[in-house]
Amino acid sequence: MHTELPSEEDYISDLPQSIVETILTKLPLRDAVRTSILSSKWRYKWAALTQLEFDDKCVSGTYDRTLAETNLVNFVTRFLFLHDGPIHRFSLSTAYLQSSPDVDQWLLFLSRKDVKDLVLELGEGEWFRAPSCLFAFKKLVRLELVRCELDPPLSFKGFLNLKHLNLQQVLIAPDTVENLISSCTLLESLTLSYFDSLELTIRAPNLKYLILEGEFKDICLENTPMLVAISVAMYMTDDIAEHFGQSSSCNFDKFLGGVPSLQRLIGHIYFTKYMSIGNTLRKTPTPYRQLKVIELYQVSFEDMKEIMVVLRLILNAPNLQELQISGSSNSSSASEAPDLDFWEKECPRDCTFERLKMVKMTDMSGVPHEMGFIKLLLGNSPVLEIMSITPSVYVTEGRLNLLIELLRFRRASAEAELIFVQDQV
Repeated sequence: MHTELPSEEDYISDLPQSIVETILTKLPLRDAVRTSILSSKWRYKWAALTQLEFDDKCVSGTYDRTLAETNLVNFVTRFLFLHDGPIHRFSLSTAYLQSSPDVDQWLLFLSRKDVKDLVLELGEGEWFRAPSCLFAFKKLVRLELVRCELDPPLSFKGFLNLKHLNLQQVLIAPDTVENLISSCTLLESLTLSYFDSLELTIRAPNLKYLILEGEFKDICLENTPMLVAISVAMYMTDDIAEHFGQSSSCNFDKFLGGVPSLQRLIGHIYFTKYMSIGNTLRKTPTPYRQLKVIELYQVSFEDMKEIMVVLRLILNAPNLQELQISGSSNSSSASEAPDLDFWEKECPRDCTFERLKMVKMTDMSGVPHEMGFIKLLLGNSPVLEIMSITPSVYVTEGRLNLLIELLRFRRASAEAELIFVQDQV
């Protein structure tokens, strides 16, 4: 008896477009285009992709920079020319292109495609000057620009749907960047990196996440009640140091005076020095009741002003759970004898860190105020689980004495484990 076998069906080609796009987006665009040779049904499936990410892999296989640039321009141009349908995300990250009329044409084309996510990161050399059509992207939700000049037209009223803004090495006037931020009323996350001598006032009522990196003379958070996470890395130049020395206002109040919802604070190099300008140890009108994690790097425990910043933060964070502090290993010796009664005088008798579970102290040199601070934390943290201490690499003698002194400190928590890390990786 002869049984006729059913004809083979092309299940892959009949998949829904949403699944096909999921498959194609897992591939580099160059390989996604190559799927056109699979069958007639696959010939233009790549042309309906909504997530487009162009990079140097699109033209791999040549060491001739000029040829690579030409091939990349041709690839992107032809891809966009044949594209059919909406484009939700467009990312161009390449070392081959700088300022180019081709990029301007691509952006003009994309401005009519309702792009929601735009990333431009062009190569070193001549900086890319963003064309005016960039400000016509009405549906933008996320914008990331690296190494470009930005000069919005006078008619620009902001990206009304923008929630995420990332500007790295962007040339833009200080008042312009302030206006840009304040005009994006839905902004939730903001990253500003590699800015020089910037005086900045941020007004963003819906901002939740803030990352700042660069040379900042002044930072004022004026209308940011929703901020939950802040990370700041400041670079110090002679000009900025002189500016700090002449300042009379309180940087602590300007920066953290209006962030009642703060949950995580990360302060890198020079942050506590910046915050110490004009600061006094006094009770903050609105405690940081939601602040659970504090990380402070290169804190000088031989600078009383910086110590005041640290103390003011932790005393006004009643729900603090994790604290990480690194010392300033290159700090100079104190010019005056330290006030050894400082901690008893400045900390309330009933001072208790009721929820503090983990403390990590790195780059410790064993100066008196470092030890006083550690003693305060151990003696007033009833639920502490781990206290990790890593001495500075410059401390070659006296480590055993440092450990012995630490072991003598009273611990409010019977469960507290003291970890003394001998060697840094």
